[in-house]
Amino acid sequence: MESQTQPQPIPASQSPRVRQNYLAIVVAAVACFLFEAGWYSYFLQRWLDGIGRTRAWLMSPAGNNPALQYGTALISAAVIATAISCVTQLTGPQTALRGIKVAALLWLGFVLTTWSTEYVFEVRPWSLLGINAGFWLIGMALMGAIVGAWKKK
Repeated sequence: MESQTQPQPIPASQSPRVRQNYLAIVVAAVACFLFEAGWYSYFLQRWLDGIGRTRAWLMSPAGNNPALQYGTALISAAVIATAISCVTQLTGPQTALRGIKVAALLWLGFVLTTWSTEYVFEVRPWSLLGINAGFWLIGMALMGAIVGAWKKK
């Protein structure tokens, strides 16, 4: 009978410690939110064409709840900024460059892959994927730079 050794816990002094900087997360989320407004304003007509909608639909009150839409966008950005911050801190020194790299890797591993799969099955235009996924690549890199560079004191 083989003897099995139990894994030894990592001493607290050696275990990675995540210290969230909530101000940095809020700033990163707001920066991403503002970038999103600019991005989709710039690509508005191409985005509407890609989703098969018109400006009239966009301006109509039917089915649109701006408070829900903007609130969801802001909260989602804060959750993503928090995740980027955690992974950045757990993988090495907390720097803006590491935050950008982590954001890009998370984007590649989760955002691009899931959206590509959806777009293929929904037969959506690749140009729309470029607009939507392109926003998240740059938006996540922006948040990664902020949460990576802004260390908690």
